Amino acid sequence: MSEKFTAKSEIIIRAPQDKVWKILTDPDLVKQWLFGTEMSVSAWQVGGQIRYRGVWQDKSYEDKGEILELIPEQKLVSTYYSSMSGKPDAPENYSRVTYELSPAGDGVQLTITQENNPTAESAQHSENNWQTVLQSVKQLAEK
Repeated sequence: MSEKFTAKSEIIIRAPQDKVWKILTDPDLVKQWLFGTEMSVSAWQVGGQIRYRGVWQDKSYEDKGEILELIPEQKLVSTYYSSMSGKPDAPENYSRVTYELSPAGDGVQLTITQENNPTAESAQHSENNWQTVLQSVKQLAEK
């Protein structure tokens, strides 16, 4: 079995926890912080299917996942498969992405962890992308 790598990024956001949660789960708001991606969810419950559609560098994509754990306003865990990965749509090619919110002073700490990255380089690339995403979520939440 080959080694897999984890990407982890976090940020403090000076906004109420329920507001940050809404930004993470409302498709109209997700589009504002996730590079214009259109997100749809079959049901906000364990087993619910998540789809992400958009265009990146003139190429259409449709990514997907399944909700594994959901604690409203605290934690969302899902699988994630990228159609742009070039890998087959098979369980071993899915990442596990966790969004965790916890109180932090007069705001909230948002931590995003992405597990099952195939290489250290891909984990670093994911961390960099998540840092960009976190900054966008912070700006949206704090305005």
